[in-house]
Amino acid sequence: MTIALVTGTSSGIGLATAVTLARGGHTVIATMRNLESAGELQKIVAAEKLPVSLAALNVDDDASVESALGKVLAEHGRLDVLVNNAGIGGGGSVEESSTARFREVMETNFFGALRCIKAVVPGMRERRHGCIVNVTSISGRLAMAPAAAYCASKFALEALSECLAQEMKAFNVRVAIIEPGVIATPIFSKAKPTPDNTPYPHARRQRALFAQSLTNPTSPYIVGEKIREIVDGDSWQLRYPVGPDAVPFLKWRASKTDEEVVDLGGASDEEFKLLAKQEFGLDVNL
Repeated sequence: MTIALVTGTSSGIGLATAVTLARGGHTVIATMRNLESAGELQKIVAAEKLPVSLAALNVDDDASVESALGKVLAEHGRLDVLVNNAGIGGGGSVEESSTARFREVMETNFFGALRCIKAVVPGMRERRHGCIVNVTSISGRLAMAPAAAYCASKFALEALSECLAQEMKAFNVRVAIIEPGVIATPIFSKAKPTPDNTPYPHARRQRALFAQSLTNPTSPYIVGEKIREIVDGDSWQLRYPVGPDAVPFLKWRASKTDEEVVDLGGASDEEFKLLAKQEFGLDVNL
């Protein structure tokens, strides 16, 4: 089995992926910014006696990434799988989101993944073996207001992944992109509140759409299972939409012109509610 490192494992998709890979017999290094957040993962690992070790890793920090990866290589001699999952949300209109906020989201969601990739690629290339899984989002394929910072970071990671896949093919290293739809994770509860005096209706509408989608929640373990399937397999497929709504959302966007999507941004609340019902079967409350 493989030696796999997963980032952002304190909750959600990262936790589910670490547990699922370990249940599949893989040796997992589960990393997170703050090890004090590892309570839930530690309980599962202890109860099931899973081959999981914890390591502090802040993907925003060069030294932290170098230190953590250096310790993994010193202890295990190699790293077979990297799952770049660590990420933060980034909602808010362009006008109301500070440039600092855009940088913060890009630092974690894009540069964080890039740091980890650059740390593992030399060894994988030299051994001509490895698998890099980058967790993006359907928001890396469709941009919907008011999530410019988040969408921009995921679009960027998609582009990086596609270029990386081409580069690593010659060295037998697989690259896969995981594109979850609306998954029940803490990222929604961590969203910053909408300004009371905002002139933009889009955040309120997006949250209503997500809230309705989460009335029938999709477990992050569905994503973890897909990642385990990729790691266990030998497919060179690049993109994997995951979750019951992922493909429908992507097909919906593909069916619309750019201008139709822009027009949606100017719709009234009643028009938006009607569209949500007609296009997605969701009864949103605004």
